[in-house]
Amino acid sequence: MFKKILIANRGEIACRIIWACRELGIKTVAVHSEADRDSLHVRFADEAVCIGPPPSAQSYLNITQIIAAAEITNVDAIHPGYGFLSENAHFAEVCEECNIDFIGPTPAVIRMMGDKSEAKRTMKAAGVPVTPGSDGLIEDEETAISEAERIKYPVLIKATAGGGGRGMRIAHNRTELLNAYQTARAEAEVAFKNSGVYIEKYIENPRHIEIQVLGDNYGNAIHLGERECSVQRRHQKLIEESPSPAVSYELRQEMGRVAVEACQRIGYNNAGTIEFLLDEDGSFYFMEMNTRIQVEHPVTEMVTVSDLVAAQIRIAAGEPLNYTQDELMFVGHAIECRINAEDPVTFTPSPGRITNLNLPNGPGVRVDTAIYGGYFVPPYYDSLIAKVIVHSRTRERAIARMRRALESMVVEGIKTTIPIHLRILDDPDFQSGNISTRFMDRFLK
Repeated sequence: MFKKILIANRGEIACRIIWACRELGIKTVAVHSEADRDSLHVRFADEAVCIGPPPSAQSYLNITQIIAAAEITNVDAIHPGYGFLSENAHFAEVCEECNIDFIGPTPAVIRMMGDKSEAKRTMKAAGVPVTPGSDGLIEDEETAISEAERIKYPVLIKATAGGGGRGMRIAHNRTELLNAYQTARAEAEVAFKNSGVYIEKYIENPRHIEIQVLGDNYGNAIHLGERECSVQRRHQKLIEESPSPAVSYELRQEMGRVAVEACQRIGYNNAGTIEFLLDEDGSFYFMEMNTRIQVEHPVTEMVTVSDLVAAQIRIAAGEPLNYTQDELMFVGHAIECRINAEDPVTFTPSPGRITNLNLPNGPGVRVDTAIYGGYFVPPYYDSLIAKVIVHSRTRERAIARMRRALESMVVEGIKTTIPIHLRILDDPDFQSGNISTRFMDRFLK
């Protein structure tokens, strides 16, 4: 087992990794920007190293500075968390070259799954159902037109290096297609320095269902059930839950089997998530694979009584999976609400100092956060400030428990998205499980 791990991240996920390391008896090193000197992950780590000014490009994305901090503090491994460098194959390669273990899959797998067009081809070859679409990148307007007419409108133009909804456009006809094609390419070039796009069939009212997987270095792989992630705004998730109200036992078995077989085919090791679109007729299609821990991993931990971050560390240290698929338990229902420092009406960021704070507690309530009373939420990073997770025996009870938790949560000095979460929880369609990725389109009108 590792003796010391550097955490190449910040905020709640950095704290989450520290807690896992504490239980495993591993020392931790926090890296931080100048803006995060007073952050909780800096306070609770055994050591801390400042790696640069507030902008991410000069700190949390600065590979040279992070590696220097790792070498100075003599760590065995680096955990990248999510975001930042977590799916950067080059960073994983640099770690290997410096004899530092990267807590995640191999650089080759990260690169393969990071290119969405290549990932789709790989998964199709592995027998995973994929959305009808182009076999590769679309290089010109003429090809875009012919592919769209073959697939049939509406179609979705997607950046091959995309994420978070950037470089993604819907087209219902030829005129919209030409505009969407150029817009998606331009946006992808700005956001990812890669203008490559591909086309796939646009499914009108799908659910966003993802399967959590774990694979070790010895060919073993398991799935830990699904997460329902359909409640999202502009492709950014707001609420996640497990299990999905739309997934039967039989469908869970089938989706899980497909995900596990795909992991074994590509030699996947560590934690990962395979994301699917679930059509209204029960068909499911591969969307992408995230080669890291997910923001919403706590709901899976709650219903499977597991520690996914500890599992990541054990796998990276060379240990085999310590339980089989048949030994895995699924208990009750869990829901997570992402609390952002944003205006609940306009969704504009709301940085500033937290003047008063009360975090929810009580039976079945978990809060993953790095904020505290007097903390200044900086304007430089993602606006996520806390994740409230609840667990109960049924979905109905979990919804009631989440409502109780959010009603007792006080965050003063800044605006948060708590009010919009409470509105969603009270919505009859949400309560009945009648949701899709279009849910918030109707809800916010």
